[in-house]
Amino acid sequence: MNAILYYLSLPFIYLVSLLPFRLLYLLSDLLFVLVFHLIGYRKEVVRNNLRNAFPEKGEEEIRQISRKFYRSFCDLTLESLKNLTISAAGLKQFILFEDTSLFQKYKAENQSIVIVLGHIGNWELAGPRFSLEPIHTLYVVYHPLSNPYFEKLVYRMRTRLGMHLYTMKNTFRGMVENRGQCTATAFIADQTPSARNTYWMEFLHQDTAVFTGPGRLAKRFKYPVVYIAINRLRRGKYRIESELLAEKPEALTEEQITGLYIRRLEKDIRARPESWLWTHRRWKRSRTPGSDGPLSSVP
Repeated sequence: MNAILYYLSLPFIYLVSLLPFRLLYLLSDLLFVLVFHLIGYRKEVVRNNLRNAFPEKGEEEIRQISRKFYRSFCDLTLESLKNLTISAAGLKQFILFEDTSLFQKYKAENQSIVIVLGHIGNWELAGPRFSLEPIHTLYVVYHPLSNPYFEKLVYRMRTRLGMHLYTMKNTFRGMVENRGQCTATAFIADQTPSARNTYWMEFLHQDTAVFTGPGRLAKRFKYPVVYIAINRLRRGKYRIESELLAEKPEALTEEQITGLYIRRLEKDIRARPESWLWTHRRWKRSRTPGSDGPLSSVP
């Protein structure tokens, strides 16, 4: 069944990937009508998440943000398929990366780093875009897909322009093996974590389990922590921006590093709420007795 689904989908995936952006966005407009108006894909999940994250906003504003989110979500879904065929030159036009000075500084010092980012903007194409620059060798931590056929396809899509991948369970081993290289290990760490390596803190007005792995590994390897934002400038144009969060992570706790990341991500979500991935059931878990509490020491 996995193979049948894959081979039936493959021609459509390639067709969409080869479309000029003008036609791709026309297709996205049709997809929006289907997903938002006809199917209503996870519409209540999205609106409940928005209501809880922005209790100060009225119902009409929540509906407007929800509508904008679904338009952005449909664009993102189809844009990500471009990863299969887009050229290096085309990707540089699609995602601007104008200021690489922070990475150049650490590259000159042969200093590896940890990158943290969220599911905001176009994270799928940001990694390959980063890899086109003569800076750090990028390794992105990811969860393999359960369908082995689509897993091979997605792996090829993500790595064809020079980006590398670590599976979640092999991240530490990979970082040890590549310690002699100048690397950037990227964590998209804003979804629900497993029971291990979890810390509880307030995020978007809600008691939230957060993943402390990036902070723990940054401390272990003494790698500075850099936050990356992928800001959507307009339809078909993004910009990568960076900010140093922790120059000496060994001087902080992993929870403090996590808090710095979560607060910075929260700032971006508040500025551009339609760009975050609201379809995820982010707050499905509740705190158990004895769980660690909020980070009162992090601004």
